Amino acid sequence: MTALRTPTLDTLGLGSVLDLFKSGRLPVDPASAVDALFGPASDRGSMVISGASGIVGAGKTMQFASRLLPYDVPIVALDFPGAPDGIGAKYAGLVSGFGRSQADAIMASIVRLAYDGKTLPDELTAMKPRFLLEAIPEILDVKRAHYDLFRGSFPDIEIRSVTSGFPARELGVGVAHPAFPHEINKVFEVVDGTPSDVTRLLWALGLIPIPVSDDWSFVLDVLFCGVTLAALRYHGATNMPYWKIDKFVRRLVGPNPFRAHDAIGAKGADFLTWSCLHHLSEEYGGLFTPTADLVERKETGQNWYPPNHFRPLVDWGLGAEGEAEFDAWIMGPLFQMTSLMLKENRGHLAHMNAIGELCAQFRKGILAVMRERGADAVRATVERYHEFVPEAAGGAWHPDTLEAIDTPEWQQLYVNAEHDGTIGVVTISRESYNWDVDAELNRALDWLVEAGIERVIVSGDFHLSTQMVGADTGEFFAAMEDPAAGLAITTSWTRTARRLHDDFRTSVAFVGGKRCLGGMLELLMHCHHLVAVDDARFGWPEVTLPVVPGMEACHWPLRRADDAGRRRILEMLLTGRPVKAGEALGWLVDRAAPMNEALAAAWELASTEGEDGRRPVESGALELADAIPTVPEADSPSMEAGREAIMHCVAEACRVPVGDALDVQAKIAADFLAGPVCRKGAVGAEYAKTMRI
Repeated sequence: MTALRTPTLDTLGLGSVLDLFKSGRLPVDPASAVDALFGPASDRGSMVISGASGIVGAGKTMQFASRLLPYDVPIVALDFPGAPDGIGAKYAGLVSGFGRSQADAIMASIVRLAYDGKTLPDELTAMKPRFLLEAIPEILDVKRAHYDLFRGSFPDIEIRSVTSGFPARELGVGVAHPAFPHEINKVFEVVDGTPSDVTRLLWALGLIPIPVSDDWSFVLDVLFCGVTLAALRYHGATNMPYWKIDKFVRRLVGPNPFRAHDAIGAKGADFLTWSCLHHLSEEYGGLFTPTADLVERKETGQNWYPPNHFRPLVDWGLGAEGEAEFDAWIMGPLFQMTSLMLKENRGHLAHMNAIGELCAQFRKGILAVMRERGADAVRATVERYHEFVPEAAGGAWHPDTLEAIDTPEWQQLYVNAEHDGTIGVVTISRESYNWDVDAELNRALDWLVEAGIERVIVSGDFHLSTQMVGADTGEFFAAMEDPAAGLAITTSWTRTARRLHDDFRTSVAFVGGKRCLGGMLELLMHCHHLVAVDDARFGWPEVTLPVVPGMEACHWPLRRADDAGRRRILEMLLTGRPVKAGEALGWLVDRAAPMNEALAAAWELASTEGEDGRRPVESGALELADAIPTVPEADSPSMEAGREAIMHCVAEACRVPVGDALDVQAKIAADFLAGPVCRKGAVGAEYAKTMRI
């Protein structure tokens, strides 16, 4: 196997994606992973979550209880007698997500036990604890004593800490640091030396373990605490209100650091941020020194945001010079902190980049931002920051790490490619399509073509990307001001998609996650075959936003279906309602099966000579009179306007040959993005919230 860069799946000890397709099965399944950690069904042990009533502990209790319920693994929720009922507070969310009967079953699998912190309850022995996930307060001596307590009674128990700051070498146990928001985010930064049964269990349960090095505060908290510290220092220099700084940080980077602290719970979140920065400053110096207002608030627990009536509506612009200074105040320390993590080799570059997006709410991963700006501009930004904060220049700045910016590991953060000399596999690790994915996908396809590969499978990466949700609507913001920017998207991205059809003898799209929507579905439908797990959902929700699909959904799938299939496709486009893979066989999906069978089917199709069984593309004009569906009344005037625009695009793109349809649909979709209906819809609202301050 030859790879463009190291597959992230391999960092979990699970091999390459190419090997996965070749073998026709996943490298580990949930049942075997559960047996390996908790013992066989006849002698099943339990999972203990200590500090289970806290914000993190309660969230993880729900996450594991819901996933382990089918395997009869008891969940023991351990905490002090007077701890607030964080678990009970999650019940309404369980009902909403699973229904009442399933929520009741999940809650019934949780055994709540109280202890005094010094001795374990006698009932615990009968539960046969096999795995402890520790979520108690960030006090090192208390944590160590906690582990000694468990090891004294259960010498063979696996222990992982959810700590956000202490390295495993300080704790004496492995780390499984969960990202926030704790109830829904599936990412765990893991430190366990070599891939373990715990890591394999997380992956098999559909969670996202990301191996990181054993250094202070790992990757997520360096980035998130770092952007919070940068905002605090800007406040100290300018006295701009915290809530107003949040708006500028959101526009520049993505997150609202102060709002996030308040939403999690200011007192606890402020203590964690202070703790991370405090220990980082002791290790690395002034780059991380907490500010006085953070030290104060971690004691008082005061929220960063005042009530709404104390936030006046002021048009506080920065001007060109102010914008440049703000950029240096925020991006300078983030770039410097990232250089430190690169120097320490804290993780696979695609992992480090993804953590910022999946966990810290960065619109674009920090490495992707640095790559876009270029090494010289990054160095200049950090040097300007040092003019504002001279103490940050004293250490932890490693500009030499930027010399690797042109390597495949840095250039292919979202898209990788592998091949065995005959069949290639392209994996996409980002759930939404953007300009970075587009550029990387083209480089990956070029690499395969240059290697003489004529057969290719296009898939998610079976690791960071558990679903494909469509185009990144943040990329539409420029298009709402400038039609030329929209036309660049709808033309360039579509040309990339067409390469999947035109550049290879056989191309197979594989959907192994729970959904494939919008622009991602438009991309994959250009493959000669589309294979999916049978419960995957497909849809084009653009009409609900509203936008006009810009990567040929308005004609390409119609050209590959009969009248009945065309009717179903138009229903999808005009209602936004998804369909399951099994319901779309023959007109959108070619094979649908359980996971291992679907993997084998994708490999079989990629390996087969000839074009037998392939749904052809109608290259001439297309008549749709017999395929127009009857759809329910639109939910809103904007949806009705979206329907009219989509049908206009369908009519215009289908009345011309396929060679001309690309430009026709691209122009219509781009014009709609820049028009008043889109500006008043969901994308326009997000644009105004993010970009207009």
